[in-house]
Amino acid sequence: MRWGILSTAQINDKFLEGCARSDTASVTAVASRDSRRAGSYAREHGIERAYGSYDELLSDPEIDAVYVSLPNSLHLEWTDRALRAHKHVLCEKPFGTDPEAVDAAFALAEREGLVLMEAFMFRHHPQTLRVQELVLEGAIGQLRLIRGAFSYVAGDPRDIRLVAGLDGGSLMDVGSYCVSAARMLAGEPLEVTAQQVVGGDGVDVMFAGTMSFRDEVLAHFDCGLAIATREELEVVGDRGSLFLDDPWHCVTPVIELRTDSGVERIELPRVNSYALEADNMAAAIRGTAPALLGRADAVGQATTIGALYEAAAAAARR
Repeated sequence: MRWGILSTAQINDKFLEGCARSDTASVTAVASRDSRRAGSYAREHGIERAYGSYDELLSDPEIDAVYVSLPNSLHLEWTDRALRAHKHVLCEKPFGTDPEAVDAAFALAEREGLVLMEAFMFRHHPQTLRVQELVLEGAIGQLRLIRGAFSYVAGDPRDIRLVAGLDGGSLMDVGSYCVSAARMLAGEPLEVTAQQVVGGDGVDVMFAGTMSFRDEVLAHFDCGLAIATREELEVVGDRGSLFLDDPWHCVTPVIELRTDSGVERIELPRVNSYALEADNMAAAIRGTAPALLGRADAVGQATTIGALYEAAAAAARR
């Protein structure tokens, strides 16, 4: 499958590495608003074609699918344009906070017979799939609590994650992983609460949220762009818990199953999440497997992130 990439963002490095490890993916083109930047990037990464505008890439009839790695504020706009150019789309997370706009994008994809997927790469990894299996198998008893954390320090004030006009912020950037994991295990939340600390040019640099689900399941998470690096996921039942020290990047995939009997380490294969993501897209396009993350998941994610931001704003007004 021939991929085109919209932007020369740093996240592309991981996607390119994944495609290099994939049996289905070939990155054929890259686009930037600056033709010289696109050309330099293409030469540096061994990409065949470089375009000085995103529309030029979308006009290339030999590109099958597009990876949208632009700033958050441009995700839905360029997803829509790519779909209208009849390209399959993998859009880097998050789509946004407007569930109606996300739903409309998937409706367009369905009308055009195209595959659209939100790019949460960790959801494709065997470690994540095994967590789901363990919970369903009752390894920790009845699910009761989910705890997530994801943070790091964004030190450069020019970082797009610190720019409000580009829909930056810690919840959009890293907190979305914690939200995705909780929803994956517990379904859609019934109620949310949140608090945030604002920095940058008006974005949340620290964010803490809670979510309540059916069957008396609770989840809480914190994320940040101004606190030390932390990546954790804990899933707690009434008879044990699962702990992951590397739940999001899955570089060292290990699940600790903790019960009264002790701690069992469950080691998973070290495979590239981005390659699995690209392979799933290819399978969905060929009709040999469903897209792992579809319309309902993306709409639910946007709904929850939007609700969390509303809850944080309401808390700040009190």
